[in-house]
Amino acid sequence: MNIQPYGVPDRRWSPKLTPWWFQLARYWRRRALKKQLIEKIDVQGLDYLQSARDAKHGILMTPNHSFHWDSYCLVEGAERLKTQFYFMTAWQVFAQSNWFDCESMRRCGCFSVDREGTDIQSLKTAVDIMQNRPQPLVIFPEGDVYHTNDRVTPFRDGAAAMALMAARKAERPVVIIPVAIKRWYTQDPTPSMLNTLEELEKRLYWRPRRNESVRERILHVAKGLLTLKELEYFGHSTEGDPACRLKHLASSVLSRCEDRYSIRDRDAMIPERIKEVRRRIIQAQQDSSSQAAISKPTEALANELKSSATEAQQRQWSADMDDMFFVTQLYSYPGDYMEQNPTWERQAETLDKLEEDALGASYPSVRGPRRVIVRFDEPYELPRGKDKKVSQAEVTDHIEHRVQVMLDELNSRHARD
Repeated sequence: MNIQPYGVPDRRWSPKLTPWWFQLARYWRRRALKKQLIEKIDVQGLDYLQSARDAKHGILMTPNHSFHWDSYCLVEGAERLKTQFYFMTAWQVFAQSNWFDCESMRRCGCFSVDREGTDIQSLKTAVDIMQNRPQPLVIFPEGDVYHTNDRVTPFRDGAAAMALMAARKAERPVVIIPVAIKRWYTQDPTPSMLNTLEELEKRLYWRPRRNESVRERILHVAKGLLTLKELEYFGHSTEGDPACRLKHLASSVLSRCEDRYSIRDRDAMIPERIKEVRRRIIQAQQDSSSQAAISKPTEALANELKSSATEAQQRQWSADMDDMFFVTQLYSYPGDYMEQNPTWERQAETLDKLEEDALGASYPSVRGPRRVIVRFDEPYELPRGKDKKVSQAEVTDHIEHRVQVMLDELNSRHARD
């Protein structure tokens, strides 16, 4: 999982969708997919999207987000329909990109969202697209790339909330089209996996365990890394099932931060709890800068609002932000994902995560040729008017369930083939 900056973005990036630029960027998209050895992209259920467009419906698409470059695969559907998509994109992606890449993303329909704050402008943009624009909007409800292409990570309800808001006052029907994106290796990725395993074992100062299977070595490395983190946070290792140990460690680290910032409500999903802690840290940092400006207005402004916080407070905020990133990493490991069904894909995905998290890779290794299927589901029409017939929780559950069903069907068919 990639480390990202968190705070209040200095600016926002609005969409500047430009059809000719979108078509021109096709060369770079294809080039990137070729470098990733994604050799074939099959698109299924495109008629569902076509019919919704022909009926001039407002369209929100909600794909799973299991690997880098999946948005490039999704765009294959846009190219076949000779249209473009809008993409709601975390502001950090823009902030970490150069000017040209930012401009290109905007002209390809991307716009920024501050997921830790109340981003009214991003909300208005999304609602406007669904109410008035002919192009579909894409939101990834999982939020992050979790590298679990067989299993949907619980959807967050922001996408459903925005769609319901758009539908309430829309002059046309607004529909959600769930999308499943699934990839498989077409050749054995074991040689690449062995190379990554040796790097991980060396990082742990272990001798390579070449007499064991890939699966055994991955599990051994994962347990070793988990033990090291338990020693860091608890001062000792724990016993038991790895999935339970992961949950216990994540819960302990998260609860400590929630206690520090007096957060009482802990019934939400882990990503929402992480978001609230980050929001409190950012608010504390802003309050500190505001106090500095009040107490020393001229000097503070001249020095870009030096914080009134002590060095210890700043270290604590930084450490807490790091802890929230660590809990997000823990959340991305289901614990039983690879043991349940150790296919090439699940083994490689687990190594992809370990390569990013333990070796600091920005992107995991390209382990072999792959094929991808993008499947569009039947449109799910939302009620219009003030009379709420469904809640955002019900909509979220529906679209999450439909994506998981499609992934299961695709895997079942692949196993028979």
